Amino acid sequence: MLYSKDKQEQLFLGIDGGGSKCKAIIMTADNQILGSGISGPGNPLHGFEQATDSIVKSAYLALIDAGLADTPLTELIAGVGLAGVNLPQQFEQMSAWQHPFKAMFLATDLLVACLGAHQGQDGAVMITGTGSCGFSYVCGQEFIIGAHGFPHGDKGSGGWFGLQAVEQVLLSLDGFKPVSVLSQSLMDKLDCRTSTDIVEAVAGKPAAFYAGLANLVFDAAEAGDALALAIVHEGGAYISKVARALWQKNPPAMSIIGGLSTRLMPWLDQEIRERLIAPIGPPEVGSVLFARQQLALLSQRNRQSISVNQ
Repeated sequence: MLYSKDKQEQLFLGIDGGGSKCKAIIMTADNQILGSGISGPGNPLHGFEQATDSIVKSAYLALIDAGLADTPLTELIAGVGLAGVNLPQQFEQMSAWQHPFKAMFLATDLLVACLGAHQGQDGAVMITGTGSCGFSYVCGQEFIIGAHGFPHGDKGSGGWFGLQAVEQVLLSLDGFKPVSVLSQSLMDKLDCRTSTDIVEAVAGKPAAFYAGLANLVFDAAEAGDALALAIVHEGGAYISKVARALWQKNPPAMSIIGGLSTRLMPWLDQEIRERLIAPIGPPEVGSVLFARQQLALLSQRNRQSISVNQ
């Protein structure tokens, strides 16, 4: 069934904001996705104004893609899932944002990813994008592994793989590791000739920059490069450990998601690969599902309050 502007149907905005980009979808009450948009980083830990600007911009882009450019943001009920808001200070700051939407329901990117992957039902996810973590949601209980942030955490993530590549290549240039395919491909990518060039090229760079180098590691590993193979085996072993810890919470299903998931999947332990299922939907759909759940709870509380006061 096609969406009709004349029916004044309620529209939902689903946001998935991570360290590299912010994704948005416009969705109807009957689960029809009308449009999508992508903008810059959406993790408030790396900048509150950057995150809020990315949310608003991606929402506008999604409306344009849906052919609804004249629809004001004030008509949208927003489910907003963001990286970084698992930290209380960031959650409070984002909750206090004077947002432009009809209503906004804030959650971690972990919860909305899990809801999207399992169509709003209980389950677990391993997220391997710019950052990494494990998350389960079973009987209303959340369990998180990792999500400590780059560079001190996020092992097995795109940022971690890129950083490992730089560290190992620098060691090879110092003569402590063999020069390899990875060494040359990294230097070509960064347009560098010496270790000093590399240090200057990566100085002060964020996780998203390093995540952009992650595919070099997998390309080299698949070509049999020893330096890259050691990195990929270490990352795959860590994510496999995360999966085992999540299974201890007895989720009915588990998926691996994120921009690196396809490349990392073959390097997980076989027993883990065999138990994983494909995600049903993306995190931004999970954000809409979360918003609907919260609306239903709010409506239920309002009805109970009216009943008590009568």
